[in-house]
Amino acid sequence: MKIWPLPHARLWGALVLGMALTGCANMQSHDKLATEMQTAGQANGIPAALARLEASATTDDEKKALLFNLERGELLRMDRRYEDSTGAFMLADTKVKEWEETVKTNPSKLMGTVGAALISERLKVYEGQDYEKVWLTTRLALNRLAVGDFENARVDIKRTHEREAIIAEFRAKETLAAEEEAKANGATSGSKEINGYPVETLNDPEVLALKNGYSNALSHYLAGFLYEVLGESGLAAPGYRKAIELKPETGVLEEGLRGLDSRTSFTWKRRQRMTDVLFLVEAGDAPARKPKAFTLPVPTGRGLVTASISYPVIEPSNDPLLSQVSVAGYDFKLEKVVDVNVMARRALKDEMPGMVLRGITRAIAKGVLQNELQKRGGLIGGLIGAAASVATEQADDRMWRMLPGRVYVARGYLPPGEHRVSINGRLLEQPVQIEGQYALVPLRIYHNSVLTGKVASVGQLPLVAAAESPRAAVVETVAPAQKTTPVRPARAPRPAAKPAVAAPKPAAQ
Repeated sequence: MKIWPLPHARLWGALVLGMALTGCANMQSHDKLATEMQTAGQANGIPAALARLEASATTDDEKKALLFNLERGELLRMDRRYEDSTGAFMLADTKVKEWEETVKTNPSKLMGTVGAALISERLKVYEGQDYEKVWLTTRLALNRLAVGDFENARVDIKRTHEREAIIAEFRAKETLAAEEEAKANGATSGSKEINGYPVETLNDPEVLALKNGYSNALSHYLAGFLYEVLGESGLAAPGYRKAIELKPETGVLEEGLRGLDSRTSFTWKRRQRMTDVLFLVEAGDAPARKPKAFTLPVPTGRGLVTASISYPVIEPSNDPLLSQVSVAGYDFKLEKVVDVNVMARRALKDEMPGMVLRGITRAIAKGVLQNELQKRGGLIGGLIGAAASVATEQADDRMWRMLPGRVYVARGYLPPGEHRVSINGRLLEQPVQIEGQYALVPLRIYHNSVLTGKVASVGQLPLVAAAESPRAAVVETVAPAQKTTPVRPARAPRPAAKPAVAAPKPAAQ
């Protein structure tokens, strides 16, 4: 067998690089891990999904990683382990805060895409999708509400707004930097279309209707609701207004703003006899990024060579829509305020120009490497280069996959007490306890089960706060029996008018 010579040190470097790249390609697919978690969760419950995730992290660095703690925090939240969930989310938030600090002080560091441009998108440190960064503070706020920590929930909501502003400024700079880098490496800024890519998934009306890939109506509506609950109606109005801007023509969002002054008036609060209930219903699974491979012709000094390139694709969701939640004889219209699948596709659409330019840069670099190996090593060298190119070109499939696919909101008044809930006619096994001036009821449809979160209650109704008298007790017993007219399903409550069920007169003092 003839051994071909290696006369040039550059070839040694190329071969070492090729082998190193092949080794880097052995990174586990997050899509594969997420699928295994979902399968375990569906078969044996949330603890089994959590066990599968935790088995994937064996080092301290892996246990502190952003995506690991996003997934872990969500699973713990679904298991009603709110304090543990908050701990995991705080570890994830530390990573996002580091990213934010770098954005403010040294944004060029984050734009250094050399590893990703010359090797693989998966070699980039995972910074989180932009909508995931916003979801993180929203999830933290919901965890705080569940355990009655309203002040820290308020802090998380405020950070949500600040985080969105940081993201917007940085992404504009990043796209410009990607174009400049591509031009410097021989790619043209106009080369942003890929033959065969399913562009219809990024250009459908729902995706184009979103203002960006990170703001969501739920986060801002929740801000309005929380500020209202805390008695800060001046701050509640901008939250409701922003939610409407992000998801126009949505009745529950519009009524949040329209009825704010009436709901927060002293007169109404003194007369209020039923709890103002916000239902948060989550359904489906967050989407997956699936890789789609392409080959590009790359010009070199020895003619054209082909280089493999891979981009992610997100298929639209086909989950059935929800329309109604029914409680104690009342029907409330469920309105979709967030579709994570659509947000993920909008984020991908915004990311694609830079991703394509980096891919072209990467293809040129790999083409040059392949040409060098073929020139120095003949057929074997060319095969090594081609193999390294294919092995390292894997689309980045990292995403926060334990998030729900869609989030619906309904709002209305209910009499205090324990109630059974049904969604689209499906009766939930666990009842919910409604009490206080306000209540937030989190529900998660997870595969074939419905997970009932801890109900957050705020304040006391005047009837409850008043001294317990025999007449008051009678009124409490009779009120639920007066349910003759359902709450208007299309809108959240209008407290300025009478509730759908006439509130009983106050007990004699």
